[in-house]
Amino acid sequence: MPWQAGPPPPALGGTARAVATPLPRIDRVPATAYIATMALRDILILPDKRLRQVSEPVKKIDAGIRKLIEDMFETMYEAPGIGLAAIQVGTPKRIITMDLAKKEEPKNPQVFINPEILWTSEEKATYEEGCLSIPEYYSDVERPAQVRVKYLDREGEPREIEANGLFATCLQHEIDHLNGILFIDHLSKLKRDRVLKKFTKAARRAAE
Repeated sequence: MPWQAGPPPPALGGTARAVATPLPRIDRVPATAYIATMALRDILILPDKRLRQVSEPVKKIDAGIRKLIEDMFETMYEAPGIGLAAIQVGTPKRIITMDLAKKEEPKNPQVFINPEILWTSEEKATYEEGCLSIPEYYSDVERPAQVRVKYLDREGEPREIEANGLFATCLQHEIDHLNGILFIDHLSKLKRDRVLKKFTKAARRAAE
């Protein structure tokens, strides 16, 4: 997911909001950011079929994996974004990088290797989501408000974390990527088909 642009993300712990209240936006990025910046690694854009790949677990955290993580952070920050899955840069490994620090705060890079959702709450939360792989498109998505996730840190140590609000939404969004799922898959078929049609046409024009 893209971040670090526009107003800072809302504090964690939010719940579903009434329609009358403007929803906090995931991936609030200026329209030109996707075109004007040069990320370290190219980010795959819909309808690239690789985005539908199910990523493979990381078996060993070696020099190659550490280099991938560093590349992902550089790409994510330059995009700019708050979250990125390895498959979005063309590597089908179960790795997520994330930084939810507000603009005025020091960076807080987090790595989730082989993340797995253990539990989700019945309570729901709605955020306006976007994606670096689907630039300039945003839509409200309802997800569980709280999750419990187990993962490995960059040293290979097992960890477990409980997240709520924006943090929970971002974890679910990025873990979806690892399973070949995009946030538009949570929308109605009509909306999803419109997005796919739009990006397919754009890809054809770019290839001409």
